[in-house]
Formats: sequence, C-alpha cells, structure tokens
Amino acid sequence: MQWAAVAALALVAAGCADTNTSGVSGPDAGMLAAGNPASDVVYDQVEFLGNPLVSEVTIVKAQHEAYNRTQPYNTATFRPQTDQFITGVAGRPAAYAQTVSGVLYPDMLVVDASKPASTAGWLSWALAEGYGGRKLTDDVVDVGLIAIFSSLLSPAGASCAPGALPLCTDNVGANDKPFSNAFPYLASPTL
Repeated sequence: MQWAAVAALALVAAGCADTNTSGVSGPDAGMLAAGNPASDVVYDQVEFLGNPLVSEVTIVKAQHEAYNRTQPYNTATFRPQTDQFITGVAGRPAAYAQTVSGVLYPDMLVVDASKPASTAGWLSWALAEGYGGRKLTDDVVDVGLIAIFSSLLSPAGASCAPGALPLCTDNVGANDKPFSNAFPYLASPTL
C-alpha cells in the first residue's frame, strides 16, 4: 500500500513541473520526467500548503511568499510566528502555543497507508493517538480553529466552545461539490 502512496505522490509532482532544460514546459515537462528519469527537469515550487492552518492562519501575510518557497522542515524560521499568533492573537498561554505548534511542525501531512482509512483524521496522530492521514471530508479549517481558539484541549485563554462562532468555526458545513471516485479524488473546480 505504501508504494501506491509513493506512486501517487510521484504523479502529482510530475504534474507540477513547469520547465526543464530541454525547453519543454507545462504538463509535458512532467510527463517527460515521469517517462525518462534521466531527464533534467527543474521544478518551481509556487505553493507550500502541508497544513492549511499553518500558512493561511498563523504565518504573517507578508511572509507567505517566503513560506511558499520553504521546505517542511524549516521549523526554526516559521514556528516562532505560529507560537506568536497563538499567544498574541489567540491569547493562549505560551505552553499551550508550544504544544499546538509542536503538532503542526514540521508542516507536512502524515500518512500511513498500512492503517485502516477509517481511523484517519487530521491532527489525530497527536490528539487522539491515531496515525494521522487526512480524509478529503475532514474539515481542517474548523479543526485548526478549534485547536487554537477553543476550550477543547484547554480552557486557559479559550475564546469559544468547539464549533462556535465567531472564532471556532468557518461556518462552512461541507464541500459544495461531490468528490470524484477516481484519482486525484478532488471535486471539480468552481469556475
């Protein structure tokens, strides 16, 4: 099962290629790389979004471009910003901020394809002794807001109850389009 996850990741990475030394750009460059491992393909990372809560909520907007160009293990540069957001904006104690940011960094999704999909859930590996992973149906925005602002994990400095407006939910109930049954399983974009 883990080889399937690696293969899927390779296909996604190949589709993200935008230039190579042969001059081919766009999706063709990715296919060229997938079909010829010896080709010199140069990838241009334009977005880094492991956990949307980290970059979209806790990183200062002026730093988004730098964050988008970083790697998941760049904890020393950006984790202090996340801690500052949790203590400064959310008003939570420093120890609480360090606990939450310790779960969010390194900023990457943890997936173990050898575990039953029914036990996956975003942040579950740290909060519920699960293994991690993320279902497409997981409401990661609400879970993140609940982790930062609500009384679920600690009442100290909490702003609201889990799922309550204005800070502990985005008030969006579900995806507006159904997910696909075929890879990459995402819903079609809204144009």
